[in-house]
Amino acid sequence: MSDSVLIIAYGNPLRSDDGIAWRVAEEISRTSSAATTLCVHQLTPELAKDISRPSAVIFIDSSCDGAPGEVRCNAVYADRSSENFSHSLAPDQLLSICKQLYESEPCGFLVSIAGECFDHGEILSASVMSALPQAVAAVKKLLERRSLLQA
Repeated sequence: MSDSVLIIAYGNPLRSDDGIAWRVAEEISRTSSAATTLCVHQLTPELAKDISRPSAVIFIDSSCDGAPGEVRCNAVYADRSSENFSHSLAPDQLLSICKQLYESEPCGFLVSIAGECFDHGEILSASVMSALPQAVAAVKKLLERRSLLQA
């Protein structure tokens, strides 16, 4: 396991606010070289190999929970209670697969942005668009706190 950080942004950029994670990741990639960034539609078991290498993984996603535009940042841990996996996973399930298959347990964090509109389209709602800088700042704060990511 290296001291690097992997950012995985997931969601569908063709479903309005569900695309906010990709926008956050694009902004991080444009302004920082402190992490490797992947943009995917969903978390799949195949990503376990990618997350087995860095010391920390930051997941970014939109959420249906919370007030539109609300940004949350939470630690994520391997879910040892779930052994039923499908083609679409939650971050804790993906960390569990990583631990089972690769004996690696990187630190995990989830930055989520509450969405308002998940209809077809590429335009973010005003509340989610206004939360973009705050979400980018939350990810950058995690990247700046290397000691937290290596704990």
